[in-house]
Amino acid sequence: VQLQASGGGLVQAGGSLRLSCAASGRASSRYGMAWFRQAPGKEREFVATINWSGDSTSYRDSVKGRFIISRDNAKNTVALQMDTLKPEDTAVYYCAAAGRPLAGVTTHEYAYWGQGTLVTVSS
Repeated sequence: VQLQASGGGLVQAGGSLRLSCAASGRASSRYGMAWFRQAPGKEREFVATINWSGDSTSYRDSVKGRFIISRDNAKNTVALQMDTLKPEDTAVYYCAAAGRPLAGVTTHEYAYWGQGTLVTVSS
């Protein structure tokens, strides 16, 4: 499975961005997917995850109510809609795919990673 993330950029606080992750590989639509992020000098952290069918999602507390993860299995894509962005959301965002239908919040549960896309939120 190969993952290609896109959609990052510079936005003012309170603004919105939509990240997209394109997955290749026939089995990718059967995998749980997630977004993680890594700010400078910090460890990579979980942001959101979605199961293979799209009917189960989970978010880190700080993005609940602001971010929405979704997927389109027909197009092999996963999106992260980010609203009401804050400066503390600034990070490189990575999409990840687990080798199973559902995965959790730790990096070791995900076997495949995209290259990352930078999100910068100015105050």
